[in-house]
Amino acid sequence: MYVYMTSGTHEFLKTLENKHSDQTIILMDNADTSVLVHETEGKSVFQEPRRYEVIDSTGDLQKHGFVVINNIPVSDEGRPVFEYRFKNRAGLIEEVDGFIAIRVLRPVDTDTYAILTQWEDEHSFKQWQDSQQYAKAHEKRGTEDGVDAQRNMFPRPSFVTKYSIPADED
Repeated sequence: MYVYMTSGTHEFLKTLENKHSDQTIILMDNADTSVLVHETEGKSVFQEPRRYEVIDSTGDLQKHGFVVINNIPVSDEGRPVFEYRFKNRAGLIEEVDGFIAIRVLRPVDTDTYAILTQWEDEHSFKQWQDSQQYAKAHEKRGTEDGVDAQRNMFPRPSFVTKYSIPADED
């Protein structure tokens, strides 16, 4: 399974989404940009997408809700450890009310992994951040056992992008 992403204006991306309505394609917006996410076993319908291989997933992506993407640059030598940790995660996020889906995405062309989570709404995501499950999932952060302690694994700081999925305008 692959995920492809492309950015652009809301209007242009909405046209693409409508043109390929038979595909799993989701339009998302934030204050800065709009993004289309295409999940498929095949090739992308986008001309120049950011390309990812799905290495872990739970749930089905939906055309509603709130999406958080944690973008994490990982060095070539750090990839096996990083992927091992995510493939062996406890799966606690799935227990939280409002959780819809997660995709752990290995980059095809860059060094930046994407951890995409989808929620019913922003409130559900914030409840996850305040939950015991979140604390448990991140309990090793900042310790010598935490993946963040392996500085050579991360060539640059990670960053988070958040999006809302607009109500269908059709």
